[in-house]
Amino acid sequence: MSLNGPLREIARALAPRLSMAVITNDIYTREDAEALMRAQVLPVERIRGVETGGCPHTAIREDASINLAAIADLNAAFPDLELILIESGGDNLAATFSPELADLTIYVIDTAAGQDIPRKRGPGLARSDLLVVNKTDLAPHVGVDAALLEKDAHEARGPRPVVMAQLRHGRGVQQIVDFLVEQGGLTPRAA
Repeated sequence: MSLNGPLREIARALAPRLSMAVITNDIYTREDAEALMRAQVLPVERIRGVETGGCPHTAIREDASINLAAIADLNAAFPDLELILIESGGDNLAATFSPELADLTIYVIDTAAGQDIPRKRGPGLARSDLLVVNKTDLAPHVGVDAALLEKDAHEARGPRPVVMAQLRHGRGVQQIVDFLVEQGGLTPRAA
């Protein structure tokens, strides 16, 4: 699952208010970065596509050096950066970010991935700073009980926050933005 939709909507909400950039992780292409460029939510020079050459999770978890180099490049190009969003998609259970790479982690799951994802309590789901359950509008179409999904997500996370979202339709975006501003110590300009 690509996180371009959620990433696009978060960037769209924050870019007018913060100096920010985005790094995407793909195995052999820069497809996710190119999709963000086409969406024009940020100037092209503020988007970096990292080609990991292998599982993108390795580049965010075990050996973050390729992403750290992209961060250094962006910081050199834009010394006023306040926020860099780093994307990696595809694993509903095991993805986690290295603490040397990310100050905050937002884990996004897709309602269409199934009712049982929160009950499996993977480390990204259980330990991320924020869990976003996206595409909740699809629940009735894929046999998912949205209320049970939300209950299971809260049970899997304990006191950690959960946002039930339909990011494509703007639902949940403001909650994510508020979380980033508050937890990241950001001071956005008025929109």
